Amino acid sequence: MQRPPPEEFLLKETNPHLGGGKVSGDKLTSTYDLVEQMQYLYVRVVKAKDLPGKDVSGSLDPYVEVKLGNYKGTTRHFEKKSNPEWNQVFAFSKDRIQASVLEVTVKDKDVVKDDFVGRVLFDLNDIPKRVPPDSPLAPQWYRLEDRKGDKAKGELMLAVWMGTQADEAFPEAWHSDAATVSGTDALANIRSKVYLSPKLWYLRVNVIEAQDLLPTDKGRYPEVFVKAILGNQALRTRISQSRTINPMWNEDLMFVAAEPFEEPLILSVEDRVAPNKDEVLGRCAIPLQYVDRRLDHKPVNTRWFNLERHIIVEGEKKKETKFASRIHMRICLEGGYHVLDESTHYSSDLRPTAKQLWKSSIGVLELGILNAQGLMPMKTKDGRGTTDAYCVAKYGQKWVRTRTIIDSFTPKWNEQYTWEVFDPCTVITIGVFDNCHLHGGDKAGGARDSRIGKVRIRLSTLETDRVYTHSYPLLVLHPNGVKKMGEIHLAVRFTCSSLLNMMHIYSQPLLPKMHYIHPLTVSQLDSLRHQATLIVSMRLSRAEPPLRKEVVEYMLDVGSHMWSMRRSKANFFRIMGVLSGLIAVGKWFDQICNWKNPITTVLIHILFIILVMYPELILPTIFLYLFLIGVWYYRWRPRHPPHMDTRLSLADSAHPDELDEEFDTFPTSRPSDIVRMRYDRLRSIAGRIQTVVGDFSTQGERLQSLLSWRDRRATALFVIFCLVAAIVLYVTPFQVVALLTGFYVLRHPRFRHKLPSVPLNFFRRLPARTDCML
Repeated sequence: MQRPPPEEFLLKETNPHLGGGKVSGDKLTSTYDLVEQMQYLYVRVVKAKDLPGKDVSGSLDPYVEVKLGNYKGTTRHFEKKSNPEWNQVFAFSKDRIQASVLEVTVKDKDVVKDDFVGRVLFDLNDIPKRVPPDSPLAPQWYRLEDRKGDKAKGELMLAVWMGTQADEAFPEAWHSDAATVSGTDALANIRSKVYLSPKLWYLRVNVIEAQDLLPTDKGRYPEVFVKAILGNQALRTRISQSRTINPMWNEDLMFVAAEPFEEPLILSVEDRVAPNKDEVLGRCAIPLQYVDRRLDHKPVNTRWFNLERHIIVEGEKKKETKFASRIHMRICLEGGYHVLDESTHYSSDLRPTAKQLWKSSIGVLELGILNAQGLMPMKTKDGRGTTDAYCVAKYGQKWVRTRTIIDSFTPKWNEQYTWEVFDPCTVITIGVFDNCHLHGGDKAGGARDSRIGKVRIRLSTLETDRVYTHSYPLLVLHPNGVKKMGEIHLAVRFTCSSLLNMMHIYSQPLLPKMHYIHPLTVSQLDSLRHQATLIVSMRLSRAEPPLRKEVVEYMLDVGSHMWSMRRSKANFFRIMGVLSGLIAVGKWFDQICNWKNPITTVLIHILFIILVMYPELILPTIFLYLFLIGVWYYRWRPRHPPHMDTRLSLADSAHPDELDEEFDTFPTSRPSDIVRMRYDRLRSIAGRIQTVVGDFSTQGERLQSLLSWRDRRATALFVIFCLVAAIVLYVTPFQVVALLTGFYVLRHPRFRHKLPSVPLNFFRRLPARTDCML
């Protein structure tokens, strides 16, 4: 039995005060019932009118300063405008309020010192509360006062209220805890956002044949192939075996295409004129907007496309008009497949591309991202360690990003998000990152948001309608070992709309039908998944604010297919764990056969006689036994969702050199002597695997050779044995044969020999194909 991981790496169940104490566990009571309520003072600065001129010229460059104690937020300023409109919202966390008066001041932007125009004061005790779904508070006009409290010229339109993070104004508000962040770009980088993955299609290009090609050298057989390019993906067919000007291929090329289709598919027919020299015989560009979309396995119509030839005249490319070459192809966008952009083990979505094929949703997943505890300092600022943490959650096509909490090792987000669920056997991934793009990080170049940790939750391990509140350790594998970076506190609820629908899903294939009718090869799926992750990371990094490449790649487990000694060992021990049950049963049966415990052996004899005399009881007994085992194990059912296990993945016992190899670049950047040592180690492990696989193959080939007449004598003996056995079994009742066989297997040790049995000796002497191996 494997020892459990250390206490600090385990899940902890918590009991937070969710939804202001309103969560009842059975029904939704508010949109924010999975998070702790956070109180905020909101100030919406709308506009001003009739502001007095302050300069010598009588003009005014107005802006508004909202001040509460030590916190101060400012709007943008307008050049020479006495009736400006700002429409900006400021949010002050109630936990950090240290003053009793809110001061909203209109100022005139000046080169030397900004002039005071007028202000409005609010007593915090008089500010109203607003609870959604109440309508937003209507802004009002307030007369400006001077510093003495007398009326000044001009009016300011404001709305001031107390609310929670459920308020519509919350996502776009300027937050007092981000007071150190300046600049519009940096502020955009810290706000919570929802992103959608691009809609991905598989593009199938079936290249059939070409006609009337015009090679430059007429005196040789052309060696023609087709090259297809879509964005940064390039594939080519094999060289046509029919070496004529009308070559044939009938070969499929598969690409990943993303909506909106910005780039056309470019096809070129090329002739291999020399080992490293190809000549373009014709080219065509096909816009994907006009390509047929296929939802099932029925083939689409083929089409002929004219090939254009580019000739170079005085250094410029020109199209040659009189050109009759053409290419015959079948091109379609496959809507019946699910485009895999995640590792299949951690898929959050298994639906086909085409919406017409989607089944109705089976429920709703709600996630409350509450807070984090004990985060490690991720970077240095002003000579001290600091962390600006934010979370990213990915499920299906929807990505969410919480706001960044500035300079805190115990950030409180308390944000809640919802997804539709179409399959319970899916996984939601939550990652925590350190924002490195707030203080000129972009200008520095090469700044990357650091990983703080990741949590995966499989929906099928959750009970429906139960709120799970757990503190998950954030574990990251570094070159010097596994490290706990802190803990993240989550609340999760999976609500099922129809239990019958969900149970029915368990009988359905995991992937859409097309994956089984027209399966893609493993190597095809690998390269297509690589392309899909590239497209998703590129599109999301172009959003505003960007969800950066390093974040998307970490969430999608891009490096999970790379070689790792640690992972290989862990998988080996997993196999041994699975086989250990069979080995234990084998040992137990061996003890029975050898009469180690005579009482048990006698009971097994009685059970065996009953089952042989009444064979109709065999299957009911097996199923009853399985039922009783299942009921017995119910007492030890898991109470918490599973989480990353450092012992299982051997993260806490990996050798430093193995970790260094895992974090090495591809191709390697290590010195040749280290690479040689690793290569030798890899060869030794691969040799052992090769031996085990070879042994399995040998046993299988020996079974085949029983009737293959490779060893004529052995096959003759086996065939004669089969004939005799058929006659004996026909004459003798089945119960007698079964009883005699059983009693022989369970015979007492004094009737046993140490030497192997006759059938085993016969089997081991059979030939296998190992003799034919070089």
